[in-house]
Amino acid sequence: MTLDQVKAKLDEHGINKIKLGGFDIDGVLRGKYISLEKFFSSAEKGFGFCDVIFGWDAADVLYDNVKYTGWHTGYPDTLAKIDLSTFRVIPWEPGVAHFICDFYDHNKKPLAISPRQVLQQVVAHSRSLGYEPMFSVEYEFFFFQETPHSLHEKQFHHLIPLSPGMFGYSHLRSSMHAELTHHIIDGLQAFDIELEGFHTETGPGVYEAAIKYDSAVRAADKAALFKTAIKEIAHRHDLVATFMAKPNQALPGCSGHTHQSLWAHDHKKNLFYDETDASAMSPLMKQYLAGQLALMPELCAFVAPTVNSYKRMVPNTWAPTSASWGRENRTTSIRVIAGDPKTTRIEFRLAGADMNPYLGMATCLASGLYGVENQLELPEAWQQNAYTAPEGTFAALPRSLEEATMRLRQSKIAPQILGEEFVEHFILTRDWEVRQYQQAVTDWELKRYFEII
Repeated sequence: MTLDQVKAKLDEHGINKIKLGGFDIDGVLRGKYISLEKFFSSAEKGFGFCDVIFGWDAADVLYDNVKYTGWHTGYPDTLAKIDLSTFRVIPWEPGVAHFICDFYDHNKKPLAISPRQVLQQVVAHSRSLGYEPMFSVEYEFFFFQETPHSLHEKQFHHLIPLSPGMFGYSHLRSSMHAELTHHIIDGLQAFDIELEGFHTETGPGVYEAAIKYDSAVRAADKAALFKTAIKEIAHRHDLVATFMAKPNQALPGCSGHTHQSLWAHDHKKNLFYDETDASAMSPLMKQYLAGQLALMPELCAFVAPTVNSYKRMVPNTWAPTSASWGRENRTTSIRVIAGDPKTTRIEFRLAGADMNPYLGMATCLASGLYGVENQLELPEAWQQNAYTAPEGTFAALPRSLEEATMRLRQSKIAPQILGEEFVEHFILTRDWEVRQYQQAVTDWELKRYFEII
């Protein structure tokens, strides 16, 4: 969109203020409201945005180990530019429009550690090879009848779910909460995030939403904004929503399954589909899939970025535990859906709802393209229960964030396909996350050791 087109849109929708922001390493949207006057001046030349958003963690605690910013730099402003193509009207905030910003370094080049721009660089590489990447995400998440205050007052214990019991694909539950359901579906549609499906999942107050596919960066924008939008809509119904990977050890976790395919530039041909192949999978698709499998163990931290991520990845909980693939197999890390020229795709099941979608998609795409460029061979599909496969059948995945960070640090390929400066920064942020956990005294420890030991 040109600025003149944006001005016309603002007038058309009666916009009197702007909300804008960008996404940090953890996928948290950091932003603010600005006046129309400030917007028009910023749209022309950009504006300053404190670079601390890349210098603190999800809880606003300052990193003590990153090089990009810190007390040693004085936390200066970085240049933020408004991406006018991301114009949206916020339906639940009358008179407010929303934009996503990108960040630039002192040389006015894309900021190497900014997740959205990491994805943009990988997409540019894909297009240079002749492939248009298409993505979508389906999220699982919990609703609770709580407020931010009650969460802290209860210390996150004994929370009241939206509805009790295990009731997946429930017509009853979604109808009981029809006002919420339609507010989400209709509100997101008006917010340019179309849902292809929305239903209850198995678990108290658990829902799943499938976001309609789009080109990679737009798909990541939608996935990232979806999480914030759900939380904002939930608040208006006196609820809180969580996308934590494993909020309850007795229940399945929350996935962020990432669907993907490569298309011709004109979007008219799915390059993953091959009608002459017995499996309907093109050589391109097989090489792409082989790249993801080969690099999955060393890139795991990008799609499982929190300590809690690894509590989800346990057997018999619908989450994968190995670098494996199969056709229509939900026990493997990658499920191939093939047989139709429009819908043939890969479902990357390792990712949890806690992933940063920009980094999740960048990792999937970059590792897939690595397989294509190096013509990697795809192992045979696994059509049995991957949880019970004999030891050594598949490459093992990290069992903790600490292990995943160590394997990422040892990777020679990650800096090549995602950028050396970004990978170094990300590793340091995960080191920090691990240290925060190592210093924490958990409820499990208190209950196990306090009286007995």
